[in-house]
Amino acid sequence: MTDIPKKYIVDEHNHKVAVQLDIDTFNKIEELLENYGLVELMKKTETTEKLSAAEAKAYYKTLDKSE
Repeated sequence: MTDIPKKYIVDEHNHKVAVQLDIDTFNKIEELLENYGLVELMKKTETTEKLSAAEAKAYYKTLDKSE
């Protein structure tokens, strides 16, 4: 497992309440989560329609990611 560089934000009682990551690490994690979510969505959606990688990426960009 890769060691993720992080800084902890603590409250007045020295309890950890948040984590601060550098932007590159955050972007990598966000991309991994989006890719995982896309794969899970593809598994749930039963269809015989086949898309090329370019078509799938174009379609994915049109989806509402606020849900």
